[in-house]
Amino acid sequence: MAFLTLAEAKAHLNVTTDVDDELIVAKLAAASDWVAVYTGEFNGYEPPRVREAVLMLTAHLYNNRETVLVGITAQELPFGLLDMLSDYRAWCA
Repeated sequence: MAFLTLAEAKAHLNVTTDVDDELIVAKLAAASDWVAVYTGEFNGYEPPRVREAVLMLTAHLYNNRETVLVGITAQELPFGLLDMLSDYRAWCA
């Protein structure tokens, strides 16, 4: 599901150097894989909402590299990742 490029991810992250390219590629791959498993689609999606969801998850993984956040109150964004993908999710019958 690698339908987004490193350049697109870096633009979304506002990263202008190539220092973290390898890390960003890894986060983009992980985000793409997560979205593919969640939606049941492994050939890639072109809808803007799905592309944005992959970018949002890539940014989250890039900016929050640990499994625990300390000293803040975490909450889900009102128009979050799962909301953007719900129409594309493959639900079991």
